[in-house]
Amino acid sequence: MGDRGGAGGSRRRRTGPRTASGGSGGGGTAGSQTEEELRTAAGAGEDAGGGGDVPTPTAAPAFTRTSSEEGNGEGVGPPDLRCHRLQESLFSSASGFSNYRGILNWCVVMLILSNARLFLENIIKYGILVDPIQVVSLFLKDPYSWPSLCLIIVANGFALAAFQVEKRLATGTITERVGLLLHTANLLTILCFPAAVVFMVKSITPVGSVFALGVYTILFLKMVSYYHVNLWCRQYRAKSQTASGTIKANGDVVSNGVKYPANLTYRDLYYFLFAPTLCYELNFPRSPRIRKRFLLRRLFEMLFFTQLLVGLIQQWMVPTIQNSMKPFKDMDYSRIMERLLKLAVPNHFIWLIFFYWFFHSCLNAVAELLQFGDREFYRDWWNSESVTYFWQNWNIPVHKWCLRHFYKPVMKMGINKWMAKTGVFLASAFFHEYLVSVPLRMFRPWAFTGMMVQIPLAWVVGRFLRGNYGNAAVWLSLIIGQPVAVLMYVHDYYVLNYEAQPSP
Repeated sequence: MGDRGGAGGSRRRRTGPRTASGGSGGGGTAGSQTEEELRTAAGAGEDAGGGGDVPTPTAAPAFTRTSSEEGNGEGVGPPDLRCHRLQESLFSSASGFSNYRGILNWCVVMLILSNARLFLENIIKYGILVDPIQVVSLFLKDPYSWPSLCLIIVANGFALAAFQVEKRLATGTITERVGLLLHTANLLTILCFPAAVVFMVKSITPVGSVFALGVYTILFLKMVSYYHVNLWCRQYRAKSQTASGTIKANGDVVSNGVKYPANLTYRDLYYFLFAPTLCYELNFPRSPRIRKRFLLRRLFEMLFFTQLLVGLIQQWMVPTIQNSMKPFKDMDYSRIMERLLKLAVPNHFIWLIFFYWFFHSCLNAVAELLQFGDREFYRDWWNSESVTYFWQNWNIPVHKWCLRHFYKPVMKMGINKWMAKTGVFLASAFFHEYLVSVPLRMFRPWAFTGMMVQIPLAWVVGRFLRGNYGNAAVWLSLIIGQPVAVLMYVHDYYVLNYEAQPSP
């Protein structure tokens, strides 16, 4: 047994080093180490295998063929020599790579540097044009006459008129048909009255008119929603009475929420008028408290971006627009295109700042003060791969109103989907033109046309472009489309109000 064990150990000493060195032989120390490793791993199993004649595992794992090497036609070799594997380039969509933060930072740096150069060039060429006093004159021609503010104060009368109609409808004093006629007359007056004042009162400025008409437009949309929701509550109450003889609540959010007609109060009405939403509810979601730091940040942003917008418009846009009048007058198309592209950058930059200022800073500040819980004022419109997605996500309050009070009711009337969408664009085009043509006291269909062009553009982008190409098309329409409308309106306003006037 001892000789056989010694022979077995001798064979192990011969095979062990041969495996480790690839057949080049080795010393007795290596063989003894191999024998010890085998004894530790196999234990008493060696004797059961017939005198130690068991397969000997390799002693050096570093030189062992791995599972990935098996069957690939390659010889056994050090894995350190392999430096390639199956993989895609990072810019390929198949790679799954999505961390482009460095490229985004590079774009921001390049944007800052390029705009800094344009800013310095503008300062050198025109000097400092920022004048806060001039901004005040855009709202007031006569410091003792504030027609825009008076218009906004008068808007309370139309809201109270709608409230009184709803009170009488809730008690059954007037019929639904009479209520509909009164609401329709009130809504038409909301749109026509401020427009008539703008045309008749010469002291009102275009900028002041835009603010006043914007308030009346918001009031119009809110009052439509106010009437619709209360009408749905009355219809539900009548249906509940017919079914069970009891009046059940409509629109309850929680068990102890406000129920119709308990919502018809002045407090509820004015909360809705000031809330950053166009869609009325009996029970709005409420945040638990006012976050003071959050509110202060939003107020600081409102102040800062207001000053920045005014400065950029005065310093950057106004000179470019003024220099565009001569090419338009001479119909120099190459110079017109050059002016258009030059105006596209500041116009788009100002539009982006305005979006953040209004939809994030202003609406969040108002919502925080009122503890209004729904803060979804916008979605990721910057990732839009279609024109339709952009219009559905960049202005959520308007989108919710159109969906709830226009699109769905029209669909219930049996009108097909495409006609309903076209109707939404028509309504949007009307209000865009209303907010531009009336303050300028001239009717030019540029804003209306720009909105209606979105219908075929949406079809083309959705039909032929996908992914990044669709997103690029949406951005291009935003960057180029807006300055075209700005130049057209400014040119027509200049011709109508300055060139058309007879010289003294």
